[in-house]
Amino acid sequence: MDRREVDGAASQSERLGNSHECPPMIEPTRPLSKAELRVAAREKRKTLANPDFAAAIARHAEALAIPKGSVVGAYHALPDEADPALLLERLVELGCHIAYPRVAGRGLPLEFHRVPDGAVMAPGAFGIREPLDSWPRAVPRVLLVPLLAFDASGHRLGYGGGFYDRSLVLLQVPAIGIAYAGQETNPLPHQPHDAVLNAVLTEHGLTKFRE
Repeated sequence: MDRREVDGAASQSERLGNSHECPPMIEPTRPLSKAELRVAAREKRKTLANPDFAAAIARHAEALAIPKGSVVGAYHALPDEADPALLLERLVELGCHIAYPRVAGRGLPLEFHRVPDGAVMAPGAFGIREPLDSWPRAVPRVLLVPLLAFDASGHRLGYGGGFYDRSLVLLQVPAIGIAYAGQETNPLPHQPHDAVLNAVLTEHGLTKFRE
């Protein structure tokens, strides 16, 4: 099970195709559940790893137009995830402050903390590197969000825990997905409570869905 998917279980599905032009994740004979879509999206993402990705998205840091002094909610990438590490370094150079999420419990929003100088995050309850609850709390002005897939309307396929949906409802801040361009897919199923991305940043640049 993917370490970010702490709620729900995934079932088996077909392997994704390898087209670069917004391929459907799968050609179903019936509507697929989100759990089945997650399996397919993980398999697709494994084919997209690119050693130049981190540097490519870092070059688009200014396009995010995040005001100097803002706290940016970020994440520590898991294997196969689109890695924002170099982007975060560039945002710090531009005057932003970085905060990382901590899982406070199932069914709760994420809590964000600054990492003290010299401190190192360690794997938390679900194996994801996260800050200690004693580190300084922070309120992000924008969230950089990991994902399994996204569509042309800004709908995001997450990991099933609902942590980012709850956090975005609480914080009411813009959400920017960080993804490989190849993670774009056909329209995703969604429910009213599913948060919609404001934009997605890929190696090709920033795509805005809404202000």
